[in-house]
Amino acid sequence: MELPNIEKLESQNHPPQKNGASFITTCFNGLNALTALLLKKCMDSNSLIKTYPDIGEHAFGKKGRALISIFMYLELFLLAVEFLILEGDNLHKLFPYTNVRVWGKTIGGKPIFIILTALVMLPTTWLRDLSLLAYVSAGGILASLILVATVFWIGAFENVGFHEKGALWRYNGMPTAVSLYTFCYCGHAVFPTICTSMKDKTQFPKVLLVCFVFSSVSYGSMAIMGYLMYGENLMSQVTLNLPLQSIATKIAIYTTLINPITKYAIIISPIATALEEKFVQNNSYGLSLLIRTSLVVCSVVIALIMPFFGYVMAFIGAFLSVSASILFPCLCYVKINKASRGLGLELMFILVILIFGIFIAVTGTFVSVRDIVQHVGIK
Repeated sequence: MELPNIEKLESQNHPPQKNGASFITTCFNGLNALTALLLKKCMDSNSLIKTYPDIGEHAFGKKGRALISIFMYLELFLLAVEFLILEGDNLHKLFPYTNVRVWGKTIGGKPIFIILTALVMLPTTWLRDLSLLAYVSAGGILASLILVATVFWIGAFENVGFHEKGALWRYNGMPTAVSLYTFCYCGHAVFPTICTSMKDKTQFPKVLLVCFVFSSVSYGSMAIMGYLMYGENLMSQVTLNLPLQSIATKIAIYTTLINPITKYAIIISPIATALEEKFVQNNSYGLSLLIRTSLVVCSVVIALIMPFFGYVMAFIGAFLSVSASILFPCLCYVKINKASRGLGLELMFILVILIFGIFIAVTGTFVSVRDIVQHVGIK
């Protein structure tokens, strides 16, 4: 199946929802800020806690550390897969007729760009010192601002406009919509590390406030503009809707393409490091190279099998992000503070959050897995 059909299927099956989005986003903004503060309180209970897995171990022992580590690494790996799908989608839009003949077989469309992108990124994963890439990837904030500005420019000044309308509410789209919103606020895995690195840790709540407000404004403005520009024809990535002949579109797409290239190795590195610590003896560079290359190959295979950007993101949001950002912080906090707190109002409030999180996780995971399986079958 060609890429435009895949993206059209994603768009039609779960059309964008304008109304209610700001309310849901605001709820997740507050909810995630709250659970992030719970992580900070967990860290305050023991000065030896430096990372998220440390919190899991302090609350539930070795099993807690292992469970949180698995969710963290799986989330990172699927983010790497998403980067490849993102690159494939946008490069295919720029060069729709590109194909390569390999061993008598023609490979074209999105698959060839996923493979070529992985080949370009592969050498960066072999690097042990990622400081240079870290500085470049820090430009992600600037890239986000450029992307929002170019989409606004196209809507306002290039005969697209902001006039589209759609259904007021679609209940069948809510699990996917909520899962995507959850994905947008899934930075909890790195919050303990950020807090540890701060010189003045009392400023951490203010850091959270700035981060969540910036994220909400960025995500919210892009969602509203995309919906008003393209309505129910909006694809999983707004760059795929933009008019290709526009210079602003090319700026938006190339800006979108740069970020994954600089961040892919940074995303893969923690997984590779964890595997190397377990399996590599005597600092064997060859085995380390094999592990890192195998991770890239595995991410390419999954991206080729499931090239559905929106559905994969919804799965990450529902299954992994909800667990890491909502469920685990609440459970760890309750376990760590169990002895010092009775069944008071605080515990009841956390229980409500847990029920809400479990509902999102179950419904969102079911719908996203169902959609992925269905479309893998007809791809």
